[in-house]
Amino acid sequence: MPQKSKIFKSNTRLMGNRFEFTVVGENESYAQTMTSLAIEEISRIERLLTTFDENSQTNLINRNAGIEPVPVEKEVFDLISRSIKISELTQGAFDISYGGIDKKFWNFDTTMKSLPDKSLAKNAVRLINYRNIITDKTNLTVFLKEKGMRIGFGGIGKGYAADMAKKVLMENGVESGIINASGDLTAWGKQPDGKPWTVGIANPNSSEKMFSSFEISDKAIATSGNYEKFAMIDGKRYSHTIDPKTGFPVSGIKSVTVIAPYAEVADALATPVMVMGTSVGMNLINQVKGISCIIVDDYDKIFTSDNISIS
Repeated sequence: MPQKSKIFKSNTRLMGNRFEFTVVGENESYAQTMTSLAIEEISRIERLLTTFDENSQTNLINRNAGIEPVPVEKEVFDLISRSIKISELTQGAFDISYGGIDKKFWNFDTTMKSLPDKSLAKNAVRLINYRNIITDKTNLTVFLKEKGMRIGFGGIGKGYAADMAKKVLMENGVESGIINASGDLTAWGKQPDGKPWTVGIANPNSSEKMFSSFEISDKAIATSGNYEKFAMIDGKRYSHTIDPKTGFPVSGIKSVTVIAPYAEVADALATPVMVMGTSVGMNLINQVKGISCIIVDDYDKIFTSDNISIS
């Protein structure tokens, strides 16, 4: 008799985040072998994208800002090109050139009692401008026009890594599983009992509780929220998410959940929807095919995109 498939889970820290791997297979050693392949792939992507290694492609681009174009691997070039497209789509609410932000203004913890000066905040984000990321498709080069500009993949890298790990597992015959990159997750196939994978959406007021759950087989989901990291100033809650145009923390929304075909897209859209606000953000989502969204505002009102209804 053939062995019955089971669910095997394991987790590790990669890209500064907790990654959890769920593999459906017949035994633990198979699941471990497959998980090792996924970890290897994410580690490879981390080496390409990290800003913590002097010699990474990201740091080479940043070091040559305002000096000269830098040749990069096609994979990095393509990710940057897709990032620029998302910047255009979100009118700059998503922008990988946020890396030059002056960190001293935003110390989001309980000790932060006042907002930074508006003109200082605006000055701190003056180098954020995706239009100044110049790409050359023929030579596969990337050039940051302004000296001091820096790119970083904090808003898209985890999702991209989850997608690539899933691709490696599927190519190696894993028919069903989940890659969860600290809440940016992608799932494929079915559970051993034939049921689709489901995921719970955390209640922004109590992350241990759920307010809704979804079937997410063959989909990806990402949540951006201010319920874990925020500052209360004059009775108003400010998120740790910064609006790249003003340099100010955003307020008004507690959490945004985006469901998309790819984790990269879900990851990259969740934060800009927060920046854009409920009506503009939801209007954008409703215009993009195959993307769904749930927003919980500061008053616990729930908004959903046209293509989903939650009970």
